[in-house]
Amino acid sequence: MLFQSCWRCLSKPPFRSLPLYSRVIQPTASFATTTSLQREQPKKAQRNVGKAVPKRGVKSTFQMKRKKRSLEPKSKRPQPGERKALRKRIVLSNVNALKIEGMADITAESIVNIHQQQGLRSKVLGLTGQTIDQLRAVNAFKPTQAWGLFRRPGMLIREETIQYAKLFEDLSQKGVKKTVRRVIVGERGSGKTTMLLQAMTMAFLKDWVVINIPDAQDIVLGNTAYAPVPQTSPTLYAQRSYVANLLSSISRANPILTKINLSSPESVYSTQTPIGIPIPPSISLSRLAILGSQDTESATQIFQLLLQELSLPGHPPLLICIDGLAHVMKESAYRTPGFKLIHAHDLAIVRWFMDHFSGATSLPNGGMVLAATSNSNVPNVPTFDVALTELEESKSHPDSPPAETTTTTPISIIPTPYKPPLRNPFATYDPRVLSVFESGKAAGLEVHRLRGLSKEETRALMEYWARSGVLRDQVTDRLVAEKWTLSGGGVIGELERASIRMRV
Repeated sequence: MLFQSCWRCLSKPPFRSLPLYSRVIQPTASFATTTSLQREQPKKAQRNVGKAVPKRGVKSTFQMKRKKRSLEPKSKRPQPGERKALRKRIVLSNVNALKIEGMADITAESIVNIHQQQGLRSKVLGLTGQTIDQLRAVNAFKPTQAWGLFRRPGMLIREETIQYAKLFEDLSQKGVKKTVRRVIVGERGSGKTTMLLQAMTMAFLKDWVVINIPDAQDIVLGNTAYAPVPQTSPTLYAQRSYVANLLSSISRANPILTKINLSSPESVYSTQTPIGIPIPPSISLSRLAILGSQDTESATQIFQLLLQELSLPGHPPLLICIDGLAHVMKESAYRTPGFKLIHAHDLAIVRWFMDHFSGATSLPNGGMVLAATSNSNVPNVPTFDVALTELEESKSHPDSPPAETTTTTPISIIPTPYKPPLRNPFATYDPRVLSVFESGKAAGLEVHRLRGLSKEETRALMEYWARSGVLRDQVTDRLVAEKWTLSGGGVIGELERASIRMRV
């Protein structure tokens, strides 16, 4: 039987084997159920999807995506008024300073000794706790002063302090109804604000009533509410919130007001505008001032009533002080309904002070009106500068009639009357400011210019610094002469800077 297939076919293998390169062993995971080739491959991100392709020849802007900044503050923000309180903080004691043993306090009896010059000149006297509280209540201390360098506050008895002690002794006598008006001027750092503080200290020790305006700039700056006073011509503007704070300081600083009661219930209705709160008939003046500080709407009327009661016979004298006088000698930042600037003299509290300052209103029980200028924060008021210069020159060169001359009298020694300096004919001066100084000159207004300390006073002050541990050098005549010269002839601010604030 013949086979259909040939032997060549039988020699071939019955099946085809795959090539070697196609036999790829696929790696598999140990516990996987799907091979790596069968899983879905990640899709590549498509770029420029939905965006128009830039055309040729047309510029395209490149926009970089940035993360938006979070508006939340990283640190805690200060509370409202916290930074202002820190800026105006008053530190009156330093526990790290040395305690001065045997340091005398200033009292009512020591004022008499100062007046009589019994060994207290060029001495540093300390302030008692009650006096410090009273001075703090009327904002007599300033943050720029160096009270925080010493263990307790003290004041130097200089030559000008003796003059004011004599004035307070004369005005405190019975039957004396005189009013002293002065403007304290001087170089920057000469101690004008400190002289106001010393005057207020003596007034507190003499049981006077003290009303202090610590910074005149706060009145005209435009940061307090104001409203026109009805039935006034020209229109006056009242600052009720400022007057309320002023009444609060008056009640806290003058404990003598607790001993003075309201004279009669009818006096409540004697003010121009009726008071909107009920007032008890036998209330003390201290409690009356507290009521005015708590009710802002009635603060102006209660302030008028308080001044009316203090002007009655038998009440203590009055000391009125203001610092930064130049700020109230120009237009304020307030405006009328017609958007015109309001002059500072049209503010009710400023008008009240100017009436006493110029002599238009007198103090029935006597007292003192003191104003101090400031050279560290002073506005440009040419009228005030001219009026102040004329007032100072007129007091230093009083009018003297020409003397009778003979044929033997030389012409060169004939006294001539004083002539005021010529004003700038091209400048415009404020007539309201000039009228205040002209009326004040007729009422006895004087200019008190503070000079530098003497070498004796400079040595006493530097010894006080050395005993407090602030000045580390030995106080010698050579060191005193050196610091006195470097400070411009004893200017107390420059002396303090060159001695205890500057470190080499």
